[in-house]
Amino acid sequence: MSETSVESATHDRVLRLVVEHGPVSAAELARLLTLTPAGVRRHIAALERDERIVVHEPSGPGQRRRGRPARYYVATEAGRSGLSQAYSDLATHALQFIGDVAGPDAVDHFANQRVSGLEERYAPVVEAAGEDVADRARALAGALTQDGYAATVRSVGPRGMAVQLCQGNCPVLAVAESYHQLCDAETRAFSRLLGVHVQRLATLAGGEHVCTTHIPTTVPTGRPSTTPSPHGDETEGN
Repeated sequence: MSETSVESATHDRVLRLVVEHGPVSAAELARLLTLTPAGVRRHIAALERDERIVVHEPSGPGQRRRGRPARYYVATEAGRSGLSQAYSDLATHALQFIGDVAGPDAVDHFANQRVSGLEERYAPVVEAAGEDVADRARALAGALTQDGYAATVRSVGPRGMAVQLCQGNCPVLAVAESYHQLCDAETRAFSRLLGVHVQRLATLAGGEHVCTTHIPTTVPTGRPSTTPSPHGDETEGN
């Protein structure tokens, strides 16, 4: 493999890690890639020049730190678009046609039917992880990653009272931007799989850098069934 090919492959590895773990620092990327900090910064600079990643700007109270804080990076829309996209404009036009001809309820039904197939495949993986909600969330993240969602789980709150499931990529983003029913149906499926009420905090389709789902881990699971509901539950989603 030529030096240029090696360089390009490393660029892609850095980009995928930013998608999966972002916001992520150069030091963390260097650790994950077993590269020197100087080496990983060269790749970061190249990805920034190509506008595939940007520095994450935190907002809200308490987000600013004194001194010179570490930079954390997230992928741009252009960076994410380099990963596999399952749907094209044709799918968006098809859903628009369904909605025009059969009404919005038909789009909702399509969204529920789509996630039911994912739910059936993910249920055995999640069940095999046991009763612990955090373990189940990590198993779900692994299954999602295999399907191209670049999912990770982070512990949040005191003593790990909750975890957040973060999806750095969405294979159906081009469609979900116009039809948020896909995001809502997915959130309801996560709740059924994990056996707890979950809350979608942010979505790529809504313009955020990652899809973030808040999952409480200190409440007992109450899974009525691993069989997907054709119409979904009343779980909150955005």
